[in-house]
Amino acid sequence: MELAQVRLLVSDFAACYRFYGEVLGLKPQSGASEGPYEKFSPAVGSAGIALQDRAMMASVLDELGDAATGHRSLVVLRVDDLDAYCAEITARGAVLAHGPAPMTDRMRVAHLKDPEGNLVELQEWLLLRG
Repeated sequence: MELAQVRLLVSDFAACYRFYGEVLGLKPQSGASEGPYEKFSPAVGSAGIALQDRAMMASVLDELGDAATGHRSLVVLRVDDLDAYCAEITARGAVLAHGPAPMTDRMRVAHLKDPEGNLVELQEWLLLRG
């Protein structure tokens, strides 16, 4: 089995596209800023995040509501310098909900939400597992 991607179902595609591309600085694959689908990749690593229009998926499955309630996902991004990255993204409009702060003796984290309320955790690893 191979993980292909993590896909977030969103109602406001354009706002989420801007958040992941412009605010967090991830690279969009095709530039489909209006949807219904786009994959974003970090500068380093092979994992990616994809956005899918919620209404499109609802029509396919005929079971998803128009809007999610509660926390349904947590996207985790690892960065080399948490303080510097948080300063960059807040300057571009991100609002931190928590941190930067220690999570364990091995990492520091910060949390924010995308325009749909999906949680994003930014991690800086202080010590690698031995």
